[in-house]
Amino acid sequence: MFDHSKARSARYLRAVLVSALAFIGHAAQAQAQPAYPDHPVRLIVPQSAGSGADVVARLLSEKMASALGASVVVENKPGANGIVATSYVAKAPADGYTLLLAGVSQMSFNPKLYKSLPYDANKDFTYIAPVVDTPFVLVAGKSSPYKNLQQLLAAAKATPDSVTFASAGAGNSTHLSTEMIAAGAGIKLRHVPYKGSGPALNAVIGGQVDVMTSVLGSALPQIEAGNVIPLAILAEQRASDLPNVPTLKEAGIQAPAMPGWFALVGPAGTDGAIVSKLNGAIQAAIADPAVNKRLKDLYFVPMQGSANAMRARAEDDAKVWGEFIASTGVQVD
Repeated sequence: MFDHSKARSARYLRAVLVSALAFIGHAAQAQAQPAYPDHPVRLIVPQSAGSGADVVARLLSEKMASALGASVVVENKPGANGIVATSYVAKAPADGYTLLLAGVSQMSFNPKLYKSLPYDANKDFTYIAPVVDTPFVLVAGKSSPYKNLQQLLAAAKATPDSVTFASAGAGNSTHLSTEMIAAGAGIKLRHVPYKGSGPALNAVIGGQVDVMTSVLGSALPQIEAGNVIPLAILAEQRASDLPNVPTLKEAGIQAPAMPGWFALVGPAGTDGAIVSKLNGAIQAAIADPAVNKRLKDLYFVPMQGSANAMRARAEDDAKVWGEFIASTGVQVD
């Protein structure tokens, strides 16, 4: 006679054995996977060497490496208003080894400026951490006839499109910020785009172009050297190193403060544990006293917060500046 109880016992034992083998297999697989990171992390910068983003990346990379236990290699991939670097990272494996120091231009402005992009700012990236923000300053060359903002506005109103302004490229924050000033003041300025903020600022210093809106940290050495004249601060408060330079609001121009933030992002689908580890490494680097002081000396304001909070800010800036771009008709392609 067939013994059903023995058959059930055999099936039970087989099931237990299969489960045990599966558990051992998963455990062995997990044990075999190296802990992140086990080789160098690449930090892609969408600007050229010596730019503000490059300076920030190189300041943070050494301290990030200490926190992660692996080297962080900074790579510059400038071009097309950050599109070259941003699309490159969007297509990289989501393994935490290829990251982008993304600026507000790439994540919030470009989607509103370009009819088509090789990346989707909302879908192609995992936000990791906020990094820094920075104020902007409107400057004129030392040989310029404009010694204050009122003189510039008067000239532009008297002869529309006669006053020229440089930018680091069409659609760049240095472009949009000056268009914002013109819109708030009801004037028309003539845009002269350059390939990068350095060449644009040099054109103002050399007198080829009248004015430029520059990151304060980049412009300050030229202001202190007397090569350019500061006309207005594009922030809510005056800069401590330029206490006599008014904000746009104080000068009677109603306009939103220009965002100049950078954030750390990776390809979409980056694992949450990797995001958490990278967020901690960024915060540790920013909190280092020497790094923190150096950032502040360069007028970069260290930021703190979660990945979700940074994504929310990027989306909010895209909405605000998207409306501005639509209202003024600024287009790049």
